[in-house]
Amino acid sequence: MYRFLRIGAAALFLCLFFPCCVLAAPRLQETEDKIVIVIDPGHGGGNQGTTENYHVEKYMTMTTALAMYEELSLYDNVEVYLTRTEDLDISLKKRAEYAKSVDADYMFSIHYNASANNELFGSEVWVSAFAPYNAYGYQFGSVLLTDMRELGLLARGVKTRLGDKGLDYYGIIRESVNLEVPAVIIEHCHVDEPRDAVFCDSDEKLKEFGRLDATAVAKYFGLKSKTLEVDYSDFELAEASADTPAAPTVIDATKPEVCQIEFLGADYENGFLSLTVTAADYDGTLLYYSYSTNGGYTFSQREVWPGSDTLTGRYSDTFTLNLNIQPGTAPDVIVRAYNIYDLYTESNLYESPRVFPDPAEEPDTESVPGGISGDHASSPDTEEPEQAEPREEGNSARFVSFLLLCLTVASIMLVLVIISQFISRRRRKKRRLQQRKDVGKKRYQHK
Repeated sequence: MYRFLRIGAAALFLCLFFPCCVLAAPRLQETEDKIVIVIDPGHGGGNQGTTENYHVEKYMTMTTALAMYEELSLYDNVEVYLTRTEDLDISLKKRAEYAKSVDADYMFSIHYNASANNELFGSEVWVSAFAPYNAYGYQFGSVLLTDMRELGLLARGVKTRLGDKGLDYYGIIRESVNLEVPAVIIEHCHVDEPRDAVFCDSDEKLKEFGRLDATAVAKYFGLKSKTLEVDYSDFELAEASADTPAAPTVIDATKPEVCQIEFLGADYENGFLSLTVTAADYDGTLLYYSYSTNGGYTFSQREVWPGSDTLTGRYSDTFTLNLNIQPGTAPDVIVRAYNIYDLYTESNLYESPRVFPDPAEEPDTESVPGGISGDHASSPDTEEPEQAEPREEGNSARFVSFLLLCLTVASIMLVLVIISQFISRRRRKKRRLQQRKDVGKKRYQHK
């Protein structure tokens, strides 16, 4: 409880005094005057990476990495290297060793993403869970994801993941950190989700990602370029500590603790339902939501949780969900709240007390107190109508289910009775035969 109060107090302080941005601070990583960068095009050779949506990730990463290399080479006092320039499958350990051999200040591993059910979208940066590399990763990742967000992509967060042995899960990060080389994985977007696919459907767009990556690196290191006529020497980064992991990067292995929905209003004539959605994740940030209008059998595509900011850990704890309801149905609504690690919690079930009529049929002229008109929700204290029409379809379905259950039980009982009678008859027949044999024996002995 005290932990939750501390988190709440910290969140309130941030919202009041720093409502729109991450706290600014200088770079924690110390470097020499000349910066050495290693760019790692992910995958290669037989390791193709994701092949969803007719893409081949190993080619995408090379296109982006080369553009990043060319752009970074235009900055002053920078040396840039690539772990591979050909279609080769190089081990993660050798990539890290190569970065160490050139005395790299940072390793940037270039990747593209896909999800099992083709439902995730957005950009993310994976960093080490351990100090001080976590802070270096968070400061860089905050710069890059801010630029990604301006490009139009969702910022899924600067994230960490641990393996079974308690070390960094991703090999390129783990091997690099073992050699004291800071490293991050850049997952630019999800190639298999329509909202992201438009950002990576041409070579020029892949090159644009590379140039954007290079700019983020330049901002992180405070670089200048006479050629590009830019100077990021005074660029300030997100506040972090070299001794402890940044709060937004801490692994959240638990589902959101709260997800509830309440009726707000309904326009039955025009087919609109308005609900209040309230949710909370005390250990992380809410990122998506989805909803079902058929009691959880199917869910909508994921949508961005209102007010979600994965870089600061803030989100709106309550919002209004307006649904367009199919005519002739009585919706049973459930909402899912997802955090940045894609764990979700389902809300309570809202059952509509009446069917939304079909406009093609006879219109319903009854007025509904506290309803909503079009997309505009009524006030939050609107109560559901007390004299609502009965849910005929829902009641009929329940009655049919009850009848089927009764028939099933009756059938089972009938079968049991028949079996019992059959066994009873066999036993009586066996007893009669035995009695006849006994009588025969007695007669024979008497003779």
